[in-house]
Amino acid sequence: MELIKPREDCGVVGIFAPGQPVAHLAYLGLYALQHRGQESAGLAVGNRRSVTVVKEMGLVAQALDERVLDALDGDISIGHTRYSTTGSSSWRASQPFYRDVGDLEFALAHNGNLVNTTELAREAGMLPGTIVSDTDLVAELLAGELTASVLSPGREMTEALSSVLPRLEGGFSMVAVDAGHLYAMRDPRGFWPLCLGRLDSGGWVVASESPALDVIGAHFQREIAPGEMVVIDDSGVSSHRPFTGPEPDPSLCVFEFVYFSRPDTVLLGANVHRARQNMGEALARQAPVDADMVMPVPESGIPAAEGFARASGIPYRDGLVKNRYIGRTFIAPTPEMRSRAVRMKLNPIRANIEGRRLVVVDDSIVRGTTTRAMVRMLYDTGATEVHLRISSPPYRWPCFYGMDTGSLSELLAANLELGEMAEYLGVRSVAFLERDRLLGSIRNRGGGFCTACLDGRYPVAVPVEMREGDRGRTGELTVGAGGPL
Repeated sequence: MELIKPREDCGVVGIFAPGQPVAHLAYLGLYALQHRGQESAGLAVGNRRSVTVVKEMGLVAQALDERVLDALDGDISIGHTRYSTTGSSSWRASQPFYRDVGDLEFALAHNGNLVNTTELAREAGMLPGTIVSDTDLVAELLAGELTASVLSPGREMTEALSSVLPRLEGGFSMVAVDAGHLYAMRDPRGFWPLCLGRLDSGGWVVASESPALDVIGAHFQREIAPGEMVVIDDSGVSSHRPFTGPEPDPSLCVFEFVYFSRPDTVLLGANVHRARQNMGEALARQAPVDADMVMPVPESGIPAAEGFARASGIPYRDGLVKNRYIGRTFIAPTPEMRSRAVRMKLNPIRANIEGRRLVVVDDSIVRGTTTRAMVRMLYDTGATEVHLRISSPPYRWPCFYGMDTGSLSELLAANLELGEMAEYLGVRSVAFLERDRLLGSIRNRGGGFCTACLDGRYPVAVPVEMREGDRGRTGELTVGAGGPL
């Protein structure tokens, strides 16, 4: 049994560094982004004549070894680490995706989800059952554009991307490579992060999160803007705006701050670790409790627990030890085995728990099954009270843009009121951080957020076929300013 959290699609990295070991640098970047996907990893390298792609199932270190990296010689590389929110968990669905169109080869990698895949598949002439993933579909659209259109020599991919990108709806941060160029693109609302850095040698790096730049040795320059396409070649960095019409409101997924991003990531000018501590402080002020000890659910609950302890004056102690070496695939067939599975992931520190009233701080609850088992374990270890404090509002709506939260029927907060949740989880009390307090805790220097999974207000319309069965007791899904889908 895995610890159920919301999961995001992928992490991407791109390197333009002539004369340097770009495959090795991309590997380092993927290592820093391993938390964004653990199903598969891959690299594509351009060497001025051709593009080579290598990808395998498993973690970065399993999929890419020294022998593979040494054989990937070139000046440009992109990399991808995957968690599937759509498509299959298989080698065919791993990224980057490759296409050979006449004299031009390219590879593409993508973080996010598209919501108009049915329409795009018709445009590409692909049958729905033949589409491996959204990225496969975009690669096919690009190949069609490169085949059918009269494009300027040397600008073929730039012009093909400028034609295809405006037809994509949903959330995406993408990187692509051909023999001589690196491309990086974000959707017009900027659902998922992407940043740009520079190497001391003069090379360039793009990555989903800023720590990947640090690991590679690049200096953060800026975030790639929503709706921007960056093209990097021997002449430097050029910025393009392929999307027409008025610029929509920015909609970065708020859970980049709550859970997805590494604590050392900087987003919108704000440090993620500090924002999470602020969330814990705000939660302590919003939902105080009389207790003996504040403890986190490791590891993502640690910063918020630190903030809660600081604001409440209740001592902070570790109550659970996380085993970092357990994979994601253990399946527990019986209730007894499920209880043991929780102990495979988390084991209690009896000396800190026994005889104490606990405030347990976590970042989120999705289905609640693992939280319930964890609470039972704490009582079995001798806790006299367990109060649960969650540093984000309750999930009440599914995400369609690249975060895997499950369907509406699976979300605990969509089907139970607060008191019912406390009873189900077995805790003395439970409280979730209010939405406005969450946003106030981030204290960023500008930009907006997508909070659709919290309030059902979807920035981009979701087709009926995608949301079938996702209407429930919380009401109708809404889009934009609140009109019905």
